[in-house]
Amino acid sequence: MTSGPISTALDRRHVLAEALRSRLWPIPAAAVLLAVLAGIGLPELDTAIDHRLPPAVAGYLFGGGADAAREVLSAIAASLITVTSLTFSLTLVTLQLASSQYSPRLLRTFAADRVVQRTLALFLGTFVYALTVLRTVRSDSGSTGFVPQLAVTAAYLLAVASVIALVLFLGHLVRQIRVETVLEQVRADTCATAARLLPTFPQNSSPVPMPEPAPDPHIIEATSSGFLVELDERGLLDAAAQCGALVWVERPVGSPVLAGAPVAFAWSTDPRQPLTEQTVDALGEQVRGALRIGSERTAVQDIGYGLRQMTDVVVRALSPGINDPTTAVHGLVAGTAVLTELLDRRLGPYTLCDEHDRVRVVVPRPTFTELLDLVCTQPRLYGADDPMLLDALMSMLRELAWKATTGEHHAAILDQLLRVQEHVTDHDAVTRSRLEHLARQVRGALDRHWTPTTKSDDPIPPGTGS
Repeated sequence: MTSGPISTALDRRHVLAEALRSRLWPIPAAAVLLAVLAGIGLPELDTAIDHRLPPAVAGYLFGGGADAAREVLSAIAASLITVTSLTFSLTLVTLQLASSQYSPRLLRTFAADRVVQRTLALFLGTFVYALTVLRTVRSDSGSTGFVPQLAVTAAYLLAVASVIALVLFLGHLVRQIRVETVLEQVRADTCATAARLLPTFPQNSSPVPMPEPAPDPHIIEATSSGFLVELDERGLLDAAAQCGALVWVERPVGSPVLAGAPVAFAWSTDPRQPLTEQTVDALGEQVRGALRIGSERTAVQDIGYGLRQMTDVVVRALSPGINDPTTAVHGLVAGTAVLTELLDRRLGPYTLCDEHDRVRVVVPRPTFTELLDLVCTQPRLYGADDPMLLDALMSMLRELAWKATTGEHHAAILDQLLRVQEHVTDHDAVTRSRLEHLARQVRGALDRHWTPTTKSDDPIPPGTGS
């Protein structure tokens, strides 16, 4: 519960970049525009320099007549639109597979794949370029005949590049749909978000105590339904400071929001000067403007979104229709890597202060306990009958216990351990023995008393207790 960093223009650029990155059309659209300009410009360049090119250079350019140029450009355009259709079809099949096999929330990750976007851009750009150049080819009839040698040669080179890109795209697509690749991408995005938003231990600034909630605050309601996807800290702080108020945001980023439900509370910081109705209305408009609500969650400011995606993969793998516990274990390993990174960072609600160090805004943020519960609860419930899954949960808690540094970390890990142990008694004696062994390792890691087993016939680490 410390004073947090203030959002800057850089944060707005992150939001805009994420919005563009997660859509399939911007890069192909830019490539089409560039292709049109190149298709107009290169023939003009041909007109200016074709007769000045030395023979050594002209020998490498297209040397056919107008009919040959038309055939080449027509063949390139026809083949590229076919290949583009194939690429779109493969991309859609991949998205459908990701939605059904892993999680619908991973579609955003696949749509943001740069290789897919650039491959489509190259194909569409080559197609449009060939069509644009084709309109400039004129048959030989006296002095009006024209064959843009540079432009046709460039079309040929783009066609060769497209063939190479198609081969590379197919190889990338096979690699991209592997669960290890998917989980690694989500892990990297989540860790990048945490590194950008969360301060590390120890924080240089002194802790700022959380204010006491007012007994009768003013309620600020949402005007639309969806998910809270962005929070403008600077906008909230300026609004609260101008009105002499304290704004307590009710929902963390990533939470569902319903129209008419409270999203924030506000009250005056000076009990002798309560907020007027006019001030509350103006403050409410500013606060609602600083809280952006969208139709889907994003990873820009949402710390828990990546863990939600990983947990979805685990739960989907444990479903009777798929029944793939190995994939579930991979998902838990990826979640463990993210939680380990978060152990070194400050989570939970934080405050924003004005230039006089007065608390003006309280911003909620998930705690480590909540994030650990997000990763553990559903896999534990759906995988209670699978020894491999319980083994992975115990191993995850053991790894986290080794790096736990605060009382909250210890309490959260111990609570999850006790919940997992409730399912141990439902298994056979060998499985129970192994899981109890792992449970003792978790407790020993929390207490920092146990050492790794050195003898194969001594399965219980010494000094762990029970």
